[in-house]
Amino acid sequence: MSAKRAAASPEFARAERAAKFIRAKTRLRPKIALVLGSGLGSFAGEFVRAVKIPYAKIPHFPRSTAIGHAGQLVVGAFAGLPVAAMQGRVHLYEGYSAKDVAFPVRVFARLGVRAVVLTNAAGGINPEFSQGCLVTLKDHLNLQGANPLTGPNDERLGPRFPDLSHAYDREFRRFAAEEGKRLGLPQHEGVYAALAGPSYETPAEIRCLRTIGADLVGMSTVPEVIAARHAGLRVLGISCVTNMAAGILDQPISHEEVLETGERVKGQFIALLKALLPRIAEAIA
Repeated sequence: MSAKRAAASPEFARAERAAKFIRAKTRLRPKIALVLGSGLGSFAGEFVRAVKIPYAKIPHFPRSTAIGHAGQLVVGAFAGLPVAAMQGRVHLYEGYSAKDVAFPVRVFARLGVRAVVLTNAAGGINPEFSQGCLVTLKDHLNLQGANPLTGPNDERLGPRFPDLSHAYDREFRRFAAEEGKRLGLPQHEGVYAALAGPSYETPAEIRCLRTIGADLVGMSTVPEVIAARHAGLRVLGISCVTNMAAGILDQPISHEEVLETGERVKGQFIALLKALLPRIAEAIA
């Protein structure tokens, strides 16, 4: 039976091979992993004893082509904690499948990671959000038309029908609220709608998303969350509102604006991550 299961699930074998390659590069064994979205990769520059591994060198790892994504895995120590951080991610709009997008998270699970912090740049739909604010995700809408769990399931990766009732960990969300308040950051939680991209949404699409309960919109994160919960990893998601979504303001949207806003607020974002990591580490110990 195990031979049949392995043959039916190349994802397991690929994830094992990638994890073995990473383990051979460092003695650190991280329990927390971060996916650093547009403009946030510099946080990994603060790790000590850091090993930087380009995605292109990790077996089967997808290579990021998006602007603002360095495309390397950094494993190091932060505040005495072993941590792995992805400087950039891949997206469906780059031509990757949902399984490809989720693959790094499956590798993290094989490495022994127990919690992932996923960050992204997002468009603000909720009028209470302002450009540059940080929003802790409390739920999502998967509107990408794809799911990384489609196809044969290998129980070694996770159950056939994983529960997503609490996809975004409530305790981690409380940590984010408490640490954000301590840092003097405005407190926001929201529902993230994931679309395939790469075109930005139309004003009519944004009106529709608002009607069905979305506070934010973006082109990432959800496949990674699904794969993480499938593997039993705890998840914290944080969005930076880098632009207001189409039709909210009477102005065009550009990727340059996204990168500029991310650069402007990255100090606050990094301060929040610094405060959160020790608390997450204690919670999963």
